[in-house]
Amino acid sequence: MPSIDLSGKVAVVTGSGRGLGLAYAHALAAHGASVVVNDVDEAVAEQAVKSLTEAGGTAVAEVVPVGTTEAAERLVDRAVTEFGRLDVLVTNAGILRDKVLWKMTDDDFDAVITTHLKGTFTCARAAAVRMREQGEGGSLILVGSPAGQRGNFGQTNYAAAKAGIAAMARTWSMELGRAGITVNAIVPVAATAMTETIPAFAPYIEAMRNGEPLPDFLRKGEGFGTPEDCAALVPFLASEAARGITGQAIGIGGDKVALWSHPQEIKTAYADGGWTPETLADAFPTSVGAELQSVGIPAPKLPEA
Repeated sequence: MPSIDLSGKVAVVTGSGRGLGLAYAHALAAHGASVVVNDVDEAVAEQAVKSLTEAGGTAVAEVVPVGTTEAAERLVDRAVTEFGRLDVLVTNAGILRDKVLWKMTDDDFDAVITTHLKGTFTCARAAAVRMREQGEGGSLILVGSPAGQRGNFGQTNYAAAKAGIAAMARTWSMELGRAGITVNAIVPVAATAMTETIPAFAPYIEAMRNGEPLPDFLRKGEGFGTPEDCAALVPFLASEAARGITGQAIGIGGDKVALWSHPQEIKTAYADGGWTPETLADAFPTSVGAELQSVGIPAPKLPEA
């Protein structure tokens, strides 16, 4: 079994004051990486640094909301100033402003797109510049979501941002390949503040907090677990063991890891000379229309009472 050793490597993890981001930071630090913790709340960020150092890791905090070029450059500069280099970027920072389309405001849309999508872009750009200057490769690990893969009711802004993040991972994997920089999107599913409001999960999350283990139908069937369950993927993708993995969307949660497919044509039909509305109406139901795809995140399959 290969050893995952990140000694001497430096990572920036955005939105790492708590939840999944903090779990990623701990996993990186536990495998030897020095970590720049990021959060918008100074007290939360400092507490995260304390938890990392008390566990034997090395970490500093940079308190700034991601989204702007200035914030991205501050994060990269902090890594270089404190630790001399940058090898790993995990773009985890995010917010929610959930509403159905006809109730979503411009501010609701812009806030989520700025943090998730533009924040990923600006941070990845700043990191890529630094990594290319170093000339030793690196890892960009972009945090996606099942909502970005399949859509989700009430999450126009969030689903659009996460779908864009997966597309950026594929694009950047091509652009940065010659520099030895891998780029992957991860699709975590875990018990967090963002998922505990789902009614089907709520009683199991509450039981977990009271010391009970999550049942197998969640950990295996749904791939749903703790943030720590998801965190293992991050040091793996940052390591030499994953040098040949790039441009992928990889899901993880509970006891499950999965590779998501890329969008692709699944059925085709042809008409000599091209299509008209009438020929489409005639042929569509029995040709490409016979395999229309489902949308949305499937509801959990709860065990029968």
